[in-house]
Amino acid sequence: MPSEHIVSSFDTDLKEISRRVVEMGGQAEQLVADSVQSLVKRDTELAQKVIVLDGPIDLLQREIEEKSVLTIARRQPLAGDLREIVAAMRVANDLERIGDLAKNTSKRVLALTGEFHPQKLVRGVEHMSSMVLEQLKEVLDAYASREDARAIEVWKRDGEIDVLYTSLFRELLTYMMEDPRNISLCTHLLFCAKNIERIGDHATNIAETVHYLATGQLLTEERPKQDTTSLTTVPFPS
Repeated sequence: MPSEHIVSSFDTDLKEISRRVVEMGGQAEQLVADSVQSLVKRDTELAQKVIVLDGPIDLLQREIEEKSVLTIARRQPLAGDLREIVAAMRVANDLERIGDLAKNTSKRVLALTGEFHPQKLVRGVEHMSSMVLEQLKEVLDAYASREDARAIEVWKRDGEIDVLYTSLFRELLTYMMEDPRNISLCTHLLFCAKNIERIGDHATNIAETVHYLATGQLLTEERPKQDTTSLTTVPFPS
């Protein structure tokens, strides 16, 4: 029957959109991991690779958006089916921004060539990155399996990353005041840390989208933010 064919074609469209989002998620996750690795190891070749591979992620985001808009125009989906498409576009947008932030971190690595680079200053960034990567993996798995409870757990833990970022922010400021040789490196690391913290924010955005996809409801609670860097005062030496 024609109607069965239409339904089957629509299901195929939805599965293809979802498959591309999952593929994009895997690529974005790898970019974040590689950008941090390039920073920790001062690997400029890997940093260059991250910068180049951000392009395919941007392309995937455009393809998902175009496919989604075309599917809405052709199928005019309602309720749950429309949520699937809207959620896919939202997640793809967040993943595109995550790719950009990973690329920006790698650009900082290239700017660090020849800089004084004590490993202790990088460890804090590496630790925060491992937490963010875990959050990103969890939320992408939650999207793939449509698990609301798993997404909510990611959403609740956003504050932990903020606390770590605030602590790292203050630590880097202290190093800058203690030794002028640290100023340039710490400035780059502050930008890298902010990029990573924002990746955590995008993971939380995806968690909210998964909740919307699974339940049809928006999260109305205030996000558990704990970033207090805007309140930090710099104690200049007397």
